[in-house]
Amino acid sequence: MQTTEMPLGLAVALGIGLLVGIERERRKGEGAGRGSSGVRTFALVALLGGLTAAMDIDALVVAGAVFVGAATLMAYALGSDDHPGLTSETALLVTFVLGALAQSEPGLAAGAGVVVTVVLASRRQLHRLVRDAVSEQELNDLLLFAAAVLVVYPLVPDRSVGPYGGLNPRDVWRLVVLVMSVSGAGYLALRLLGPRFGLPLAGLAGGFISSAATIASMGSLSRKEPGLRPAAQSAAILSSIATVVQLVIIIGAASRSLFKETLAAIAFAAVAALAFGIVSMWRVRRLGAPEEPLATRRAFDIRGALLFAASISVITLASAAAQEWLGPDAVPIVAAIAGFADAHAAAAGVSALVLNHKIEPSVGAIAVLAGLTTNTVTKIVAAFTTGGREFALPVLAGLSAIILAAWLGLLFSNLA
Repeated sequence: MQTTEMPLGLAVALGIGLLVGIERERRKGEGAGRGSSGVRTFALVALLGGLTAAMDIDALVVAGAVFVGAATLMAYALGSDDHPGLTSETALLVTFVLGALAQSEPGLAAGAGVVVTVVLASRRQLHRLVRDAVSEQELNDLLLFAAAVLVVYPLVPDRSVGPYGGLNPRDVWRLVVLVMSVSGAGYLALRLLGPRFGLPLAGLAGGFISSAATIASMGSLSRKEPGLRPAAQSAAILSSIATVVQLVIIIGAASRSLFKETLAAIAFAAVAALAFGIVSMWRVRRLGAPEEPLATRRAFDIRGALLFAASISVITLASAAAQEWLGPDAVPIVAAIAGFADAHAAAAGVSALVLNHKIEPSVGAIAVLAGLTTNTVTKIVAAFTTGGREFALPVLAGLSAIILAAWLGLLFSNLA
């Protein structure tokens, strides 16, 4: 460490020690049964970690860690039997490590120190959450989601496989995680706000992540909970508002000429999406609380997520084959093929071509709507495969109206 940087690192270390120590001082109690470590101990231990790291002698840092560890174990062994937890002792060792880290990464250490303090200060809330607020089924679902993200996802190969190299296993699993994420958000919104507002708001927010994944998640929920079908349909339709908003942002930021060319189409689509969103919200105005307690429900539908990922994989393979056969010259056709997987990626690609004067804005507008149309097909497939006919038909009507309005807007713009 440079000499000029040492005061900053030591100051951060001292700040971390004081911050954690103040929280522990309030917890250690008074009298003979009080805890062994308070604000002074934590401040000194953090400084010890900082000083040993600043000397740039690895053996000294290890010796300091061993000393702090031995001291905390001794304090635990000699402490009161009324409080057998190791929280303060563990926090003391973490404070030493953060003090050492502050000499090389002061920003990271400071942020971690704040997080540690928040975790320590939230003892009652965390205990209440784990013991009372979260059911055993919800905990199992949370562990399932954690395994999908932290265990399976890093192990899935990140390379193109299959015919035409059109399938990436990690991208497929990312779809599974997306559907599970939207499903979990919908479950949380349903629990906090009820079906009347919770699911529609979750659908609107989920659309900014993936409208198709949101529709798949709501379809699975509708199949399992027919009583929530109107709210799930409302969420599915509202997710398409996010699609239109993202198109505005992407095209507007990339190409002003293409934005002008597609403005009427996007405006018509936005009006249709808002209209159907309002109608769908009106349908759920009298929807009350679900009959079955939320504690008995599943936050994630892993089978529905896998089914959606499989459907998208088939579409992706077919798109890769079509692109291989047609070549890159037919821009609207290529954009339509790309739109099966992601309308925004197709719009971004077309915007770049217009910006670089590779194609005319009028051709680009047709290509953008072609991608939006095929992406709508993907959403409709997701609705039918996950939610069945009763769920999918109203969603089909809403999505069809949105895409029809977009094409009418483009036609109106060309005629004007």
